[in-house]
Amino acid sequence: MLPVLFTLFGLPIQSYGVSKALAALVAGWLLARLFVRRGLNSDDAYTMTFAGTVWGFVGAKAYFLLEHLPNLTWHDLGSSGFTWYGGFLAGVAAVVVVARRRGLPLLLIAGLAAAPLSVAYGIGRLGCLLAGDGTYGRPSTLPWAMAFPDGMVPTTVPVQPTPLYEALVAFALAGALWWLQERFQPVIVVVTYLVVTGVARFMIEFARENTLTPLGLTQPQVWSVFLVAAGILLAVRSRRRDPHLAKAMRNVTTAGNAGQDIPSSGELHQIFIISRSGRHDRRRTL
Repeated sequence: MLPVLFTLFGLPIQSYGVSKALAALVAGWLLARLFVRRGLNSDDAYTMTFAGTVWGFVGAKAYFLLEHLPNLTWHDLGSSGFTWYGGFLAGVAAVVVVARRRGLPLLLIAGLAAAPLSVAYGIGRLGCLLAGDGTYGRPSTLPWAMAFPDGMVPTTVPVQPTPLYEALVAFALAGALWWLQERFQPVIVVVTYLVVTGVARFMIEFARENTLTPLGLTQPQVWSVFLVAAGILLAVRSRRRDPHLAKAMRNVTTAGNAGQDIPSSGELHQIFIISRSGRHDRRRTL
């Protein structure tokens, strides 16, 4: 593969780092477009992307280091060695903080961010493939099996290119999520993202070589179960919410399916508040 794209003034420009930077830039641009289309400030989209990226890397590195305690080396503190689930949790937490401070509805923001996040994940996984960072799968004789003799974690034995599998799933999921968020409630988009992402990673783990936990699953599979469970719980909870809010959201969905104009995010936010004002004096966003 191609762990180093080129050299600039004697400094090697690595495909791994470039892919992560490109993923953040593309995600921010896509999210800003969605914000503008929903009547929100695009600056908030870039702020969320920046916060999610920075804290995502911090969380991914911290999780990786905790995983490898007490056998850490100086190499582990370098530019490689990140665990996606740690980054996901820290990144989500950062975005939630920004959304709360800006007074933005969390569920709506999550629905808008799902497709850009999936695109970013796919780009990042292509970077893992180019870098040969060791996230590839088991030895294989499949026609599309790949060797990584020059990778960051080299192997001359053809293996399953699991980062490529994940990238293809992520891009396909992003397309589906983009279609859904134009036509359905944000909760449907978020549930779809959580369940499909969890199931896909769970299945791909069977093609990889990771240590099993006492549960008989790999650590990514355990986290995948949590993702799917979170999606199911969110779906169940959404069916039990305030009937006034449910009616408002059904009207929005009906309008979208009928080809009518869907309210902007600002208008939708007001629907959320008004729908609750008949029962609660307290106002809260979703």
